[in-house]
Amino acid sequence: MVGKYRRALAAALAVVLVAGAAPASATVDHEIWDGLLRDHVRDGKVAYRAIARERDEFEAYLEQLGATDREALLSAGANEQMAFWINAYNAYTVKLILDNYPLSSIYDVTPLWRRALGESPFNLEFIPLGHLHPPAIPSRMLSLEDIEHGILRKHWREPRIHFAVVCASRGCPKLRAAAYSGDELDEQLDAVARIYLADTDKNRYDAGRHTLEVSSIFKWFREDFEHGQSLAAYITRFMPPDSAHALATDKRPPQIEFLDYDWSLNE
Repeated sequence: MVGKYRRALAAALAVVLVAGAAPASATVDHEIWDGLLRDHVRDGKVAYRAIARERDEFEAYLEQLGATDREALLSAGANEQMAFWINAYNAYTVKLILDNYPLSSIYDVTPLWRRALGESPFNLEFIPLGHLHPPAIPSRMLSLEDIEHGILRKHWREPRIHFAVVCASRGCPKLRAAAYSGDELDEQLDAVARIYLADTDKNRYDAGRHTLEVSSIFKWFREDFEHGQSLAAYITRFMPPDSAHALATDKRPPQIEFLDYDWSLNE
């Protein structure tokens, strides 16, 4: 309960600062988001109903994101910027789910007929952070695709972001039960990469067939993982030691098969 009251105080302060037109902050205090994640995420599963009961605190955190000073953010270190946008992606994905709850998949946000016209939950422009986009987007509204592809993938060649941004689906990497931070980002990204590669429901090595059976993430974003190395070599870096050792005993390049992706809600 102490954490909840601390978040409530932080949320109230955030509302006062935004409403009072205080100077925009250079960086965001992710305490509210961190507390919500710690309280309501277990082994990657999200208690959306519980977060909805703390909606005022959650919305106060989103207000803090929007109050960030653009020039200060752009001049911050790369890790701090990446942490900002990863947290923003994950928080606004949760908002998208809450705004349309209940549902069984993030794709339920867009009916089939709208998907047939090219609309998806990932290209909906509902995120009021366009003024922070490098360069600024005049509409001031971003989509989840804008954050993932137009910012994170475009500006930093860091494939581990694919283990950090979570699209509210069971096929995704597990949502981390804590916010990302610039000063610890490298260690945090390593950790979530290892957790994802250790999940045998999504990634595994079949020694009998000398085959890597891996998430479709590695198919969709293969080019991100293959800078100067093979896809298998990248995957091996983060696999559990026993699997990596078994893979290394066969000198032939392994076959790679991509598993079906589970888009059901990570609830």
